[in-house]
Parts: sequence; C-alpha cells; structure tokens
Amino acid sequence: MTSAIRLDRDGPVARLALARPSLHNAFDDALIAELTEALEALDADPAVRAVVLTGDGSTFSAGADLGWMRRMAQASEEENRDDSLRLARLMRTLNFLSKPTLCRVNGSAYGGGVGLVACCDYAIGVDTAKFSLSEVKLGLVPAVISPYVVQAIGGRHARRLFTGAEVIDARDAVSIGLLHETCAPPQLDERLDRTLHFWLKGGPEAQREAKQLALRMAGMSLASAAATDIENAALIARLRVSPEGQEGLTAFLDKRRPSWS
Repeated sequence: MTSAIRLDRDGPVARLALARPSLHNAFDDALIAELTEALEALDADPAVRAVVLTGDGSTFSAGADLGWMRRMAQASEEENRDDSLRLARLMRTLNFLSKPTLCRVNGSAYGGGVGLVACCDYAIGVDTAKFSLSEVKLGLVPAVISPYVVQAIGGRHARRLFTGAEVIDARDAVSIGLLHETCAPPQLDERLDRTLHFWLKGGPEAQREAKQLALRMAGMSLASAAATDIENAALIARLRVSPEGQEGLTAFLDKRRPSWS
C-alpha cells in the first residue's frame, strides 16, 4: 500500500511531508493514522531536534478527502465521533510535540490543513497560498481544529472565519497570526533554513520546557485539550448526522447548492 506521508531525516531535523499530491494532500483515515504514528515516533526519538511539516506538490492540504467524506456522511453518529477523535489525536499530538515544529506551507490549506498550520510552533508560507475554513458551507463547523486555530489567530478572527468561510490570502494569514511570515516560493527553503539554524543553537531540554511554558501560560495543557477534544468530537459527529449536515454534505458531493444557499 502506498504511504500517505514521506519522512526524511537531515541530521537532527526530521522532515515530514503529506504525500498525496494528486489529491492535493487531502486527509483520510489512512493519512491521519500514518501522520499521528510518525509524529509520536519522532517525539520519542532523542536524536530529533526539530520537525518540519510540509506537503508534496503545489498544495499544502485541501482538507478532507472526498471519499472519506462520503463514507462519514453515511456513518453513524458513534462512528463519526470515533473518526473525529482520531483527527483530534493527530492535532493534539502535533500541538504538544516536545520538539520545535516548523510548518513549511508550500501552497494552499483548507479545513484540517489550516489546523495543521495552527498546531505548529512556526509557520512560513508561500505568498501564493490561500486559506479557508469552509465547513459552514456544508452545514458543519471546524470543531476538532478549533482550539488550535483560535489559539493561533484569536477569538475575533476565528468568529469571522468560522462563520464567513471566506478565502484569505497569505498576507491576511500573516496579519491574523496564522502564518508568521510569507515569501515568494523560491525563497521558502532559505527562510526555513534560517529558522532551523537558530533553533539548533538552543538547548533541547530548555526548548522543550520553553514550549510547554508558552502553552501553559496560554492556558493550554494536554489534559484540558484531551477533554475539549471529546466535547468537540461529539459536536461534529452530531452535526454530520443532522438534517442540515446531511444536506450540506450531500449537496457538496453532488456538486450542487445546498437548500439554504
């Protein structure tokens, strides 16, 4: 079976890539499982000092895979809750990883792809990238990724993007805090290497404690995130099987407007 991710090691730096470029690196259950397992292994590896997350091809991640969405639209509320908890575990693992994480945003990010960007400690994106949280167009909400997106961009910007589902560009993403910096595509790796250069000068134990300190001062802990994930997984599961959620998902898959549009 073809792997949904690719892992390369460059000395103390681990480089993880979403490796479904023909599908714009869209999420499905296999990608979620592989990426979670890889992150957990890197977290436990003392030789790894930093983790870079990127996507193969021209898109960082288009969000949910259509086939996966079709299966979940037909699944029960309990099955949807369990599915959402697996995605929540991935986001939680990335957000609380003990190593510094750098998101190399090589292209546009939608839905869960925005969640991955928000979970990383530092995010550098190409100036051609677009971003959107379009779940309400399907009668859904960005429940599982919401703690990390709100932490990254703040409540007011989250209210705007969660409810409006608009597409923003890289400059807007920097202005609200989703990206730390943006650049032309040829400069992306130069900017990334510069950040890694400074990161590798820090003491690994001090960096681990510094990251946990920042999370703690911001009011985030692994225990509180796990409790929130249970609530948010239940919310998205309920919405997916609701009449509005079913209409939104069916309309999207049938390439038509939902009844409320």
